[in-house]
Amino acid sequence: MVDRSKFYIGGKWVAPEQPKTFPVVNPATEETLYEIAIGSAADVDCAVAAARAAWPAFAATSREDRIALLERIMALYSKRMKDIGAAVSDEMGAPLTLAERAHAGAGLSHLMTTLEALKAYAFEERIGHAQIVREAVGVVGMITPWNWPLNQIACKVAPALAAGCTMVLKPSEFTPTCALILAEVLDEAGVPAGVFNLVNGLGPDVGAAMSAHTGLDMISFTGSTRAGIDVAIRAAPSVKRVTQELGGKSANIILPDADFEKAVGGGVRHCFNNSGQSCNAPTRMLVPADRMNEAAEIAAAVANSLRVGDPRAAGIDLGPVVNRTQWDKIQRLIESGIAEGATLAAGGTGRPEGLKKGFYVRPTVFADVTPEMTIAREEIFGPVLSIVPYRDEDDAVRIANDTPYGLAGYVSSSDIERARRVARRIRAGNVNLNGVMNDRRAPFGGFKQSGNGREWGRFGLEEYLEVKAIGGWGE
Repeated sequence: MVDRSKFYIGGKWVAPEQPKTFPVVNPATEETLYEIAIGSAADVDCAVAAARAAWPAFAATSREDRIALLERIMALYSKRMKDIGAAVSDEMGAPLTLAERAHAGAGLSHLMTTLEALKAYAFEERIGHAQIVREAVGVVGMITPWNWPLNQIACKVAPALAAGCTMVLKPSEFTPTCALILAEVLDEAGVPAGVFNLVNGLGPDVGAAMSAHTGLDMISFTGSTRAGIDVAIRAAPSVKRVTQELGGKSANIILPDADFEKAVGGGVRHCFNNSGQSCNAPTRMLVPADRMNEAAEIAAAVANSLRVGDPRAAGIDLGPVVNRTQWDKIQRLIESGIAEGATLAAGGTGRPEGLKKGFYVRPTVFADVTPEMTIAREEIFGPVLSIVPYRDEDDAVRIANDTPYGLAGYVSSSDIERARRVARRIRAGNVNLNGVMNDRRAPFGGFKQSGNGREWGRFGLEEYLEVKAIGGWGE
């Protein structure tokens, strides 16, 4: 049974320094599920002290030791997949099948790809008479979001363990249980005391204390661009390494020669996956101006076919969004699309028909959206698609890049070489062609205000390593 009243610090479950709780609400019912303990700067101090004490010994462990550790973690994690899926579904509203398959599955996938990278990674190399050594960066603070909680936790924790780092994790207060389950897994797997520490809490309290803490050598943050800026400012005086995966407003360019039924339909489903709560969601669909009506008709038909409802019910495509604040924001942005003159092709404000409570959003499609409209510029983080017309290929690329974000891009064409040429022109960290998603061994991260640094596979491992040159090695 998960103990939500305690934190995991120094290999033990400990009570917070000050008794304070936060309600975790089921977004499908709007009812409180339970209260969790939330921490303070004093709890962060305890966790950092435990991580610093554990770091020298853990950094000195061999590759073989860390391989064996990850293998034990994977075996135990696999046994808790249903528990993790149920927690994610209850706390952030993902349909249960999606939570078990994609959310819990993402955590296991990152453990697997990190293990693969660790087995093959060259921690040392010779350049002339210098020996180049890559060693653990030290003690890492990790701040993770609610929208893909296990995905973001695992793609930080796994490479940190592989590199020989120790860590302090602050998961989202909206989705805390899956992180507590992971702590139980790591404890059972024999992760040495102090290597992994978990403190639940709020951003202005625990997150801010971690960002500014001089005992941390690195902060890895995933969340909004606004919060990422605050993390970087607080981290600057200690000159710690800061890696960030932030917001997005990704463009999905559908070229004239694409299979429109497949490309438009697939783009809508991808945009609305996880109730639109994905930082890399293709929320701006760019189509030839003379095919706007065709695209809007296809998109609206897909949106109207999606089943919205109880995440625990069979056959549900979309559950609720995570909380009232998020629901209200999405409603305001839908209203802005209508007010600014976009054509409402499907959905709109309010809950879907038949749903009287819960933070459910109608799958919404806007056509005839111009790049200046609010819905084309702001990250909505809900099931809302904007279809934007373009004149020609150059115009499509210009519109795609006309954003402060640069996390992902999408291109569809029947000519793969043409799709590849367009992909090279998009200023984003990840560009996917014809609906094929990135390999988890490939790097994930953004350009511009979508962040810095990369996660996944060996690229994620390298973020947790410092590079040292030892000269005169060959003398």
